[in-house]
This record gives sequence, C-alpha cells and structure tokens, in this order.
Amino acid sequence: GRNPYSDFMDFYNYYGTSDYAHQWVQAAFEGERTTFNRGGADFSQYGLEGREQAIKKGTVYLNILMYVIRELEDALDDCELGSLGNNYNAVHALDEGVCFYTGSIEGVDGVTSDGKLLHQLADKRCANFKTCGEDGTSLEGKSKVNHDLFDLFAEAGFQLSSGECSSARQTVKQMIPKMFVPMIQGALRYAYKVDKLQGDEVENAEGAIFAAAVLPKVHAISPSAAGIIYDNMKVSSTPSTDFVAVKNAFQSVYAGLGITCADVGGLWFDGTQDYYEGMAPCDGAAISAQSADGNSGNQLKLITSFCVTMLAMFSL
Repeated sequence: GRNPYSDFMDFYNYYGTSDYAHQWVQAAFEGERTTFNRGGADFSQYGLEGREQAIKKGTVYLNILMYVIRELEDALDDCELGSLGNNYNAVHALDEGVCFYTGSIEGVDGVTSDGKLLHQLADKRCANFKTCGEDGTSLEGKSKVNHDLFDLFAEAGFQLSSGECSSARQTVKQMIPKMFVPMIQGALRYAYKVDKLQGDEVENAEGAIFAAAVLPKVHAISPSAAGIIYDNMKVSSTPSTDFVAVKNAFQSVYAGLGITCADVGGLWFDGTQDYYEGMAPCDGAAISAQSADGNSGNQLKLITSFCVTMLAMFSL
C-alpha cells in the first residue's frame, strides 16, 4: 500500500481523527466540545460572535487548506514519468488545487480586497507583517507568499505536463511550507491583540483557529513548542495569553517548518510607522528559504474556468 500523505498525517496524529476539520466546525455550530486527542476546543465557552469566527475561519483554514494540499498530492499521484501527452489528469488536479487556494473573486490579476480564501488571507497578513511584494519588504500589494506560490504553481504545471514527476514533487514540497506562513502570522497577530490590546472573544477565537491550522505541523517538530502555543491560544472565555511565549515557540520551529524569520516578518503598527514593541522580525536568514524566479505577471492564468466562488459569505 501507499504511504499516507505526510502533511495530512501530521494533522491526523495531532488531533487523533481524520475528520478533525469537520469536527471543529460542527462543534462550533453546536456550541460543544471537540473530542480530539490534542488541541481540543470547547465552544460552550463562546457566544455567537466567537463561534461565528470559528465556523468561518475553520472552514477555510482547516478544511480548504488541507483540500488544496490533497489536490497537489493528487497531481503527483497522476503524473506519468516521461509522458508528454498523457498527463492531463495531473495538470487538471494542480489547477483544482490552485482554484481552491484562490477562489474566483481574485480575478486574473489576483489583486482585490474582497477575496475569501487562502490567497486573500496571505495578502491581508502581508500588509500586517510587511511581507508584501516580490521581495517581501512592502506593506502593500500582493504577498510574497503568493508571488512565490504562483511561480511554483507555474513551474509544477510545466513539470507535470512534461512528465517530470520527481521534479514536480520537489516543487510541491517547496509550496506547502509557504501556505502555513499566513497561519503563523495570524496566530502571532491575535496573540498580541489578546495580550496587549484588550482583545476579547472574537480576537481569542481568531487566534485559536489560526493556531489550530498550524499546531499539528509545529507538534511534529516540537511537542513542547506546540504545547506552549496551544495553552496560550486555545478557545477560552478567560484567555491568558503571553505573546512573547507564543512568538518564541513559533520561532523555535521555523527552520523545521522550512521557513525563515524574513518569511514571517513582524507585526507593523501604522501609528508609529514601526513594529509593535516585541513584534519586530526575529533574527535569522535574511532571505526566504525558497525564492522563486520567473514572471508572476500571468500567475493567475493557471486558474481554470471551472473556478467558482467558494464560501462567498466568509470574510477572513
């Protein structure tokens, strides 16, 4: 039999169930407790506002994110080595992954303010962490995450259509760590809001779901770091959050996750035109773990015509 997909297995091993994403959303709808082995959430501690955030964000960050990864794996499964004319299914699966990552609202240029899925999340978080632009040093425009990902999507599409299956697998391995960068940025942002800016139930809920979307990856590298993040960011009506502890725990696993301090950036405060105190970018590699070459101007042409508006009622 085939080995299970490693990213999914990190989530399965952490939560102890294959339908963790469904359980999270269902428990939030019902105001009940999840039955995870780790990383549980008791939504009876929230009112409707907190549960709303858990439902909306959980649908995208837990359900859709893993489905995107599944489509990328499907593309690799369908790739036929050395075939120039029989890899339609592989490229089609890649296109589906791009579709679910992006949604249809982004349009052909990928610059909009009302997207609902993971592409828009990356662009929103880059404006908070000064990681927009091709160099990842701007507060405006498309995120470096999206610039890099769409270069990699294009590269993988060529490799799959050419039957370069091993090369395509290495390209996909470069994609997935980037998809977790906005989740880490979101967790850090809401940890700071709850700790220092009097964040309430909504901020705690948003932080909890961002953390839930990346905790299994952290746990696979450092169970102790994952424990610190969870204890500080779990669903709670009376949260006790130490943003410094959360930040240090995340930073301790950046190398293991395949990302850098520069990829994540720091939480920017427009009022002072500087980073919030204690939230400047950490020291580390000054460049991304992977800097893709190529023209990103036509990136979103990969999105096929069957893309439909997904979860249009959800905002990030």
